[in-house]
Amino acid sequence: MLKAEWEKRRALVEEGLVRELRTDEAFDARLAESMEYSLTAGGKRLRPILLMAAADAAGGRGEDYLTSACAVEMIHTYSLVHDDLPAMDDDDYRRGKLTNHKVYGAGLATLAGDALLTMAFELLARQQGVPAETMLRVVREISEAVGANGMVGGQALDLASEGKRIDMDTLRRMHMAKTGALFRASVRSGAILGGADEAQLAALTEYAEAFGLAFQITDDILDVTGDAAAIGKPVGSDERNHKSTYVTLTSLEEAKRLAREAADRAHEALAPLGGKAAFLDELAEYLVTRDR
Repeated sequence: MLKAEWEKRRALVEEGLVRELRTDEAFDARLAESMEYSLTAGGKRLRPILLMAAADAAGGRGEDYLTSACAVEMIHTYSLVHDDLPAMDDDDYRRGKLTNHKVYGAGLATLAGDALLTMAFELLARQQGVPAETMLRVVREISEAVGANGMVGGQALDLASEGKRIDMDTLRRMHMAKTGALFRASVRSGAILGGADEAQLAALTEYAEAFGLAFQITDDILDVTGDAAAIGKPVGSDERNHKSTYVTLTSLEEAKRLAREAADRAHEALAPLGGKAAFLDELAEYLVTRDR
């Protein structure tokens, strides 16, 4: 079920991203090309799929919120473009392709990321069939997750931690913001759009937090054990950049145990939602067995 449903939703997101991007083309053709280069570079499309699946689990119809799902993916793509820049992680490859700045230069890559972030909120304003009050709640949810107290703040802490051995509490705090916050906002936004009551929202929030932790720990594991061709970028970059990870602060085996523990917590959180959350449940299990 997982693979078929995932592919179906991923195809929806791929089509939606191109459609939304070309609805109102950028003033500068080269900028538009740079934006599309990274936005259509593939990937799991995990965050928009989580948004739609959470809406389903809350009793809504996830596909009705494809516009909002695409907005979340634009935000994620902007973060990758900026993360790869020379002033940040200085990576050459992303998803098996040259990173944006390697093709378009650091200046235009920066602007492409800026434009994708801005366009994401334009998309949220375009979402149809949702009461204005509900949509404002979603906009606040997402903006808080990606700002100074979320993803950007986590990235700042990551920069400040380069070349240093940080403790586990600092590592958790950094990843809760840098990676976990957008997962949490994607799930919570989908739940809110799908009409979740407070109990459902609490269960899905707990799931999202455990899911984000399992994802990050597995990412750290794959940076050591993964295959560069499968992952789409060089492995071992954390070690080369002298970054503290769940593997370096514990061990490979302990990191695997922590990932398993987080995935189990995600499973437990979904129990009150029953069969409507089956896809989310399978997704959590996929996290600790994935190879990319």
